[in-house]
Amino acid sequence: MPHPSLRIGFIGAGRLGTALAWSFARRGCGVVAVASRSAAPARRLADGIAGCAVGDAQAVVDASDLVFVTTPDDALAPVAAALRWRRGVAAVHCSGASELAVLAPAADAGAAVGGFHPLQSFAETEAAIASLPGCTVTIEADEPLRAALVELAGALGCPVNLLPPGARALYHAAAGYASQFVSVLLREASTAWQQWGASEEQALRALLPLARGTLASIEKLGVARGMPGPASRGDVGSIEKHVAALGAIDGDMLRLYRELCARSVVLALERGGIDAATAVKLRDALG
Repeated sequence: MPHPSLRIGFIGAGRLGTALAWSFARRGCGVVAVASRSAAPARRLADGIAGCAVGDAQAVVDASDLVFVTTPDDALAPVAAALRWRRGVAAVHCSGASELAVLAPAADAGAAVGGFHPLQSFAETEAAIASLPGCTVTIEADEPLRAALVELAGALGCPVNLLPPGARALYHAAAGYASQFVSVLLREASTAWQQWGASEEQALRALLPLARGTLASIEKLGVARGMPGPASRGDVGSIEKHVAALGAIDGDMLRLYRELCARSVVLALERGGIDAATAVKLRDALG
């Protein structure tokens, strides 16, 4: 558990800042101050925490040992540059993609700087709080701040991913494959369903349990061994039918299918579900 005297402040009271602040406070951490561009979100955050004061951003820095800057990414550098930092305080952003260089004005003034990025969505505050335990938090910082952030992640029940300098853009892009690109894939699938008059709602009702089952298999068996589908079993005929059907709808849809299916052939080889000769037949079927 983080030291009980640690004073935590928040600059930014959106969904991420509010969920983190309330989560820390509910686990006995001292969240003492909050600032936001709008008074209402700051007041809402503070109302959920006994003893948390609402003030301007400089007041948060002055009152805190560790300041979470939970503003939108494009505001991180201007916020850091506008404040008087000091040695003994830490400035920590919660951006996935932004390098710690955006906090350079704080570092130049002697403050420690770091990144603390929970790898999950924050669409609704209480739902985000409920799903935080078990969610990986990616941390980048030098010691002793790194140890303090790891301890805070532990207080939330979160495993830690330690990130080296310069890797944030790659890390954030990788997260997209498991988050927003899932939406793209489900939109592609529901577009196919609409060809026979089904709605997107009907498609999702049918496809989401399928997606959950696949994720459960991957969680148990790993990416390659948990992959279902025709490539995994060498079903050339089904892939030929898919190519013909999708090509009749939309050339872009077919191109995406070909790219994804070609990569599934690689996974099928890795799992040992097909041999090299079958892989050639599958790739030929894809054209």
